[in-house]
Amino acid sequence: MTTVARGTDTLTRDALAVLQPGFRGTTPPDWLLRRIDEGLTSVGLFGRNVSSPEQVAALTARLRAERADVLVAIDEEGGDVTRLETRQGSSFPGNYALGTVDDLALTRAVAQELGRRLAACGVDLNWAPSADVNSNRDNPVIGVRSFGADPELVARHTAAYVGGLQSAGVAACTKHFPGHGDTATDSHHAVPRIDVDTATVRARDLRPFRSAIEAGSKAVMSAHILLPALDPDRPATLSRRILTGLLREELGYDGLIVTDGMEMLAIAETYGIERGSVLAVAAGADAICVGGGLADEATVLRLRDALVAAVRGGDLPEERLADAAARVRALADWTLRERGASGPAAAGPEGSPSGSGIGLVAARRALRVTGSAGPLTEAPYVAALAPVANIAVGDETPWGVAAELERLLPGTETGSYSGGDGAAANPEREAAPDALAARILGAAGERPVVAVVRDLHRHAWMSRVLDRMLAVRPDTVVVEMGLNGAGPRGALHIATHGAARVCGRAAAEVIAGHGG
Repeated sequence: MTTVARGTDTLTRDALAVLQPGFRGTTPPDWLLRRIDEGLTSVGLFGRNVSSPEQVAALTARLRAERADVLVAIDEEGGDVTRLETRQGSSFPGNYALGTVDDLALTRAVAQELGRRLAACGVDLNWAPSADVNSNRDNPVIGVRSFGADPELVARHTAAYVGGLQSAGVAACTKHFPGHGDTATDSHHAVPRIDVDTATVRARDLRPFRSAIEAGSKAVMSAHILLPALDPDRPATLSRRILTGLLREELGYDGLIVTDGMEMLAIAETYGIERGSVLAVAAGADAICVGGGLADEATVLRLRDALVAAVRGGDLPEERLADAAARVRALADWTLRERGASGPAAAGPEGSPSGSGIGLVAARRALRVTGSAGPLTEAPYVAALAPVANIAVGDETPWGVAAELERLLPGTETGSYSGGDGAAANPEREAAPDALAARILGAAGERPVVAVVRDLHRHAWMSRVLDRMLAVRPDTVVVEMGLNGAGPRGALHIATHGAARVCGRAAAEVIAGHGG
């Protein structure tokens, strides 16, 4: 696209202000600093931008040396979706574990501690929490990111989370409006369609968002989902009926509306990111999230110029773009005041409820243990039956119990197995589960076996392999780390209700008989 605006006039500054782009590297590139000077008001951080808390603090300080009120956002849900701890796994168990415990004070404390850590790094907008009601247990992208399947439970924990996070001076961005929980398609790949009536949407999916609004959530993120009962033509992110008519006018929400990532294929392959961004702002969105995949200056310029051209061509009212930019700047002002009021965030002592140990406290409380097998006293063989990670989680974040068991039982060995691995490539062939189970047990030898599964109910190959293993080794310990939709199996069954590193630690303590 030909650049149609190069200066820093009001229209261009407004177009830059509504973008929330990403970048590559652990220091801000020169192009990003130039665009901040020209009006860019937000920057998004991802796992690729993080190596340590100290590095993130230096990065955000450099951004604010260019502009004191720049918004720094991150996708830090805790649990599966972590950016601060992408390489080591999260210190927080995630929403499903918190919903399982169902202690609002604990949820608030976890969110407050997570917010404190973000604030200490200079991050002041968190694209969290997920307020989706996980009503479809086969949902491929939400799952343990949701507090659960009960709208009232999700609503009360969403409000507690928003309150805890914002008490640390970090703005919450409640997502994915109007609810991504009843989907069987991942919007990273295509547009999910939810065919339910309006009454169901209002009673089930909107309930947590009403609570979030009542709790004062500073931002709400839209979903790239098609809900024909609300708008038969356009996904929520691009729907004026949903963003303006429902969220603004009916629910009375007056904060920032942020889009989900515009490079997700639900938008990019259907509308293109330029047209999609124009349609989103016209529909009522205030901030365009882009940068998870497209993280370069060219993307920022493409979107800036598309917005400017849309205003000049009459496709986007200039007042609507100005209003969107004003809402972004208003949130930036709020976060600037919060940083000034709170001062530097201090770390709580390790293991204290107010410090970094609150995540482990929550993970331990979320465990559900079935069976009476005694603790292991010798190093086991850990067989991790691993599904393909969804894009929101990423495959670079470790999960499981092997590393924590190795710490408690030195000599622990592990192997990772998947449905696309060797003989198990076709899980419908009866020989495949037998062959994979035999391979696992052969690798284990005489050692105790710990089988780690994730979303067992969603993967037929995984269930079959586990059945074959248990038929030969009924003393196998089973750790179920995803959405717990299958019944307990094994001599000892530990449901963690999450797959974060801290969930693995809590499970390992039980297996090795180390009380927390």
